[in-house]
Amino acid sequence: MGAGPHRRTERLVTLIRSLSFVRFALVPLALIKLLLDRENFPSAGYERAAWTLLGIHLVLSVVLIVLAYRWRARLRYLALLGVVTDFALTSALMFVYAWEPAQPLRALHFLVVLEAAIFFRLLGGLIAGAATLPILLALDVWRQDQFGVPIRYDAMVLRVIVALALGAVVGRLVDMERSQARDAEDRAAEAERLRDELGRRVDLLEASSRAARALGSSLDLEAAFAAFVRELRSLLAFDRAAILLAEGGGGARVMATAGLGAKEFLEPGTAVTVPGSILEEVIERGRTVYREDISNDHYPEEASLRALGIRARVLAPLQLGSRSIGALALSRSERASFSQEEVGLVTLLARLVATAVQNLRTYEAERATVEELRRLSSLRADFVSLVSHELRGPMAAVIGSARTLQARWPELRPEQREAFLAVIADETSRLSALVGDVLDTSRIEAGTFGYRFSEIDLGDIVRSSVAAAELGQDEVSLTTELPTDLPNVRGDAERLRQLVDNLISNAIKYSDSGGEVQVDVRADDGHVLVRVRDSGPGILAEHHAQIFEKFGRAGGANKPGTGLGLFLARSFAEAHGGSLQVESEPGEGAAFLLRLPIG
Repeated sequence: MGAGPHRRTERLVTLIRSLSFVRFALVPLALIKLLLDRENFPSAGYERAAWTLLGIHLVLSVVLIVLAYRWRARLRYLALLGVVTDFALTSALMFVYAWEPAQPLRALHFLVVLEAAIFFRLLGGLIAGAATLPILLALDVWRQDQFGVPIRYDAMVLRVIVALALGAVVGRLVDMERSQARDAEDRAAEAERLRDELGRRVDLLEASSRAARALGSSLDLEAAFAAFVRELRSLLAFDRAAILLAEGGGGARVMATAGLGAKEFLEPGTAVTVPGSILEEVIERGRTVYREDISNDHYPEEASLRALGIRARVLAPLQLGSRSIGALALSRSERASFSQEEVGLVTLLARLVATAVQNLRTYEAERATVEELRRLSSLRADFVSLVSHELRGPMAAVIGSARTLQARWPELRPEQREAFLAVIADETSRLSALVGDVLDTSRIEAGTFGYRFSEIDLGDIVRSSVAAAELGQDEVSLTTELPTDLPNVRGDAERLRQLVDNLISNAIKYSDSGGEVQVDVRADDGHVLVRVRDSGPGILAEHHAQIFEKFGRAGGANKPGTGLGLFLARSFAEAHGGSLQVESEPGEGAAFLLRLPIG
């Protein structure tokens, strides 16, 4: 029973009990009237009837008082019993005192009509008012028969009209009061419900805010997400949770996962295609999607989720202003297990965590930038050291040879003078090449490097480079596989020669004495492929990208060089619409693959 009906019941109980005590309190008054009128009764029969009625009145009053405290389950019946009892007692009193000329007890019927209207509203008041008509008519007939008093129909009709009007007015007022009371109780109940709902929503909002703050509690992604998951589990049950971030080019990346298959399916760092997936609706259209049952293959990734035991999922956009930066996904193993209220809560939670996720992503990007700057700074420092070392050797040889020639020219034989001059020429060429690499790197970065394109026979360039490499050293053997019908490419002959020279000299430098360098050239699918393979120590997979960067060198490399050769080589290859890649495993040598489009 609600609070409103309970209050109405208590008021009705109070009223019935009050009337029961009033009815009992009238017993002494009735006794006093009986004693005062003992000498006036027209006969002994009337007096006996008065005493009998007084006894009945006393017994019924006591019975109704007892019932008022013990018969709470049937209050309407108890109220009806009280009205009928009062109507019967007042009617009997009017007949017992019918001998009185003025008949003052007739007014008691109005009290009964009032009682009926209070308990049974308009209908009860009208029925009680109408019931007075036969009683008044019977009373007037009795008075005429016993005492010769003529019947006054006008007075009787007037009393009935007054009784009906009293019952109608009071009944209507009671109807209005009860209607207003119900409205007030309904409004109070609604206000209480809204208060409870508001309190519950405040609690949910606070819990959601705690979860969002937990995600921003640490700059370490794993620690922050672990704290977020702990808060989220106390707020909303789930079997799998994931946060995905939008990336450029119509893609997304998994930021973090927890629950079922966290490490087996869509683990952190996995790239996801947005077009055609559920993320297209969530991220690009910015709306929450609730999949009650993923049994049908509506989205491609749901087959793998079903294999994990997932049956229902909700994805809400991480809304940052008017822009969606990602999605929050919660899944459960039961179909249709999210209520609409929980779907709304996931949507709210996604909005709250969007800022924390963006902060984490910004921090990760800035940390990566700082690491990259630190690495570049280290590379620059290494470059300065390497260039200093590379410059020091040739400069020392040139200066030493020049001073020797200057100081001992007359004493030296012609062949000795030629030897010193050859040293100066060779070392000067080394210096020129080193400075040229540095200048070429600067022009490439500035976008001012120029090329002169024409039809080039790449086979001639490879043959010339191999021949020059064989003349310049005799510790490493070179083998060449070069077809005679190789198609031409369009490019800058000087830069392509520099590119091939860099690849061959790099292979010779990292091959052991007595090793072999293989140079293979062939045409393939609209391209000319040049493959240069050495017999050196190989390159770790994590260093494959690093060696093509400016100043980049493989970890542990102890060979001389500035780290610019492969950077220039790849830059030249890409400028010609081609590519340069490396294939290598530690201990198995390295193979550099140059791919250039056929002219």
